[in-house]
Amino acid sequence: MKISARNVLAGTIQSIIRGVVNAEVTLMLQGGETVTAIITNGSVDSLELKEGKPAYAVIKASEVMIGKSMDGLRLSARNRLAGKVTKLQAGIVSCEMVIELPSGMAVVASITKAGATELGLKEGDTVSAVVKASSVLIGV
Repeated sequence: MKISARNVLAGTIQSIIRGVVNAEVTLMLQGGETVTAIITNGSVDSLELKEGKPAYAVIKASEVMIGKSMDGLRLSARNRLAGKVTKLQAGIVSCEMVIELPSGMAVVASITKAGATELGLKEGDTVSAVVKASSVLIGV
């Protein structure tokens, strides 16, 4: 199967915390970073998820927010992946960028051109890719 999501990050299930309806699933990515997803208990069961099982965090580029100078900033978003902008392609309305994590893994983000301009983004900048846990899909 091929999918249109730009971010398919390989890892291993580190933990699963079940609630009444949903579960919090944390993946340790191959580079050592963690990504947390909120998915239904039914999905945990149908995917046969368990700690130690290989899995993928799947994130659409449009679900990735970009933060700059975030030291001390408090957000409710569970996932903050710090890295450097290695590619920035500006269009008329939006910009696509690649953020390389310290491990070498990459995250692709698609944000508005106005947002990129407001942040003064350029290649080489240190940024954080910010993703809500509810925007992360899990694949096996």
